Amino acid sequence: MIQAQVTDNPFFMEWDTSFETPPFEKIEKAHYLPAIQRGIELSEAELRKIIDNAESASFENTIVALDNVGEFLSRVVSVFNNLSGTESDDEMQAIDLESTPLLSAHYASIRLNPDLFARVKKVYDQKNSLKLDVDQNKLLEDTFKSFVRGGALLGEDEKARYKEIVKDLSVLTLKFGENVRKDATHHEIVVENLDELAGVPEFIIKGGAKRAASLGMEGKWVFIPTRSNVEAITTYGHNRDLRKKMFVGYTTCGDRGNEYDNNALIPQILNLRLEKAQLLGFDSHANYILDNRMAKTSDAVMELALKVWNPALAAAHKDVKEMQAIIEAEGGGFEVEAWDYRYYMEKIRANKYDLSEEELMPYFTAQNVRDGIYLLMEKLYGVTVEPEPTVQTYREDMQAWKVTNADGSLVGIFYTDYFIRDSKRSGAWMSSFRGQSVDAAGNRMAPHIINVLNVPAGSGDAPAMLNLDQVTTAFHEFGHATHGLFSDVRFRGQAGTAVARDFVELPSQILENWAFEPELLKKYAVHYKTGEPIPDELIEKIVNVQKFNQGFYTTEYMAATLLDMEYHMLKEPMQMTVPEFEKEKLGEKYGLMDEIFPRYRSTYFQHIFSGGYSAGYYAYLWAEVLDADAFGAFEENGVFDRKTAASFRENVLSKGGSDDPMKLYKQFRGRGPSTDPLLKRRGFL
Repeated sequence: MIQAQVTDNPFFMEWDTSFETPPFEKIEKAHYLPAIQRGIELSEAELRKIIDNAESASFENTIVALDNVGEFLSRVVSVFNNLSGTESDDEMQAIDLESTPLLSAHYASIRLNPDLFARVKKVYDQKNSLKLDVDQNKLLEDTFKSFVRGGALLGEDEKARYKEIVKDLSVLTLKFGENVRKDATHHEIVVENLDELAGVPEFIIKGGAKRAASLGMEGKWVFIPTRSNVEAITTYGHNRDLRKKMFVGYTTCGDRGNEYDNNALIPQILNLRLEKAQLLGFDSHANYILDNRMAKTSDAVMELALKVWNPALAAAHKDVKEMQAIIEAEGGGFEVEAWDYRYYMEKIRANKYDLSEEELMPYFTAQNVRDGIYLLMEKLYGVTVEPEPTVQTYREDMQAWKVTNADGSLVGIFYTDYFIRDSKRSGAWMSSFRGQSVDAAGNRMAPHIINVLNVPAGSGDAPAMLNLDQVTTAFHEFGHATHGLFSDVRFRGQAGTAVARDFVELPSQILENWAFEPELLKKYAVHYKTGEPIPDELIEKIVNVQKFNQGFYTTEYMAATLLDMEYHMLKEPMQMTVPEFEKEKLGEKYGLMDEIFPRYRSTYFQHIFSGGYSAGYYAYLWAEVLDADAFGAFEENGVFDRKTAASFRENVLSKGGSDDPMKLYKQFRGRGPSTDPLLKRRGFL
């Protein structure tokens, strides 16, 4: 089967494309599975070569050689994983379903191979006499620990069970994510009267009309309750029934009792994770995960979480009282519900700050925001981001860019895929088609990085426009991109975002600080109709509004964080149903108010059930402690200070996972982080 595909499968050939980027025009779906199978075969052969090496185990012939295993497989999987998240259909899902268990079994078998572990352990046992550099020592430590965490010290029966758990989890988590995507895209809300859309932004209305027309429903409006649609309609839509339909449509995703329901999958995933953790000697999945993070223990996470939760919840309760007063003054005759929250907070914001996002959005087109990010890169780091038309993309509505240093040297290739579509999973993320590495001659191999967003495309004469949250997200994801692009390490396994999960969000979150920096806003926020830059009075309002509604935003985020931790701190198999668990933990234990839902309810919480953030959603808060404190260095020296930026690039962005993250932070900041800047930023001090 594999040999028959060799002649026409681009994965079996050298890529003679610009910068060795993927030849998307030649890659077909039929190419993936044979290439994945061949990649596994090649990786196993490379591993066998390490094991059979007659020379005594050394850092070079074992640890470095192991770091270099799987280059072919990585190339295939990186392309497939990126496109399975952005160009998914039934065929891609079938390939995913077939390949995921194969890959999971392959990766698990590496850590469970006793002969390979014996060589790794032999090198590890000599570490004190090897005189390794910092990055070499970190690679050795991480490699050894990965084997131990991967079950290398288990008995044979335990290893067999471990493999079964890994395989079963790979299938269940994949199924969870697919259920979310399918349930979200199959749940449509039809509006038959334009009056029901009063107050809704015009571009959202046009998008609904376009979708209706594509379904043969001209004269109507059809909406999928995606986060962007729901936020727009529940913030601006005057029709309370429609707000409720959209909100309920969003918050019941994966919880509708249909074929895409995730309620049964969640306990299975949790119980398998717990069993795996306990096999490895940990009392809970949370402590298994956190042993490899900056936080180290669930106690440390919960201490920080509750330090933020209590003042945030108090602020949110105060906000609800203010909303209820507005409803009563208007003669509404009802109590605030969760689908009312954004609508009345927008009224309060408009009243307090005389600021409407509908007024702001024409200044924040997708192109303007992207240009603003690239201008920021030039101001901070002296790098240039320019279109690279010779690089192929997998869609016409995305772009490829070349990123270069001031001296003309290549930093990397960058792709943007910004617009929402049914084939793309929800959310926003950064990924790579090729990580940074060093070739045999010691030359830096530039990375190929991608940012994916989910913003509505333009309609008619109106371009794609972003609200303030989406602008922040665009800066956030490019912050991740800087981590990948500026990476400059020796070992593949330490490149870019290959760092502790609670450190990985520092580069992304610190970049958010510049999104609404007045000097930068004047440069990039230009009205798409008039060409006029955003006026000073609007900038002042944007700056003033930054602390507004932090009770809500912090509470909904922290509720999801607490839900994640409570699930994964379980020390016994889960017995409750998912609704019972949510009610007991969030409502009864932590006092979450009915007017606020967690940012993600369990049945569509992809971060923790299919996205790699289990017992790790707190990382955004942990990293915000770092980012608020780190941005203080820029505030002290000038927010566009090149010297401070150079230090951040050198000590954080370029280092990847080549050193201890807290050590890297201290090298940049000169001391450890303080929580006070975060609490002050959110208005809680």
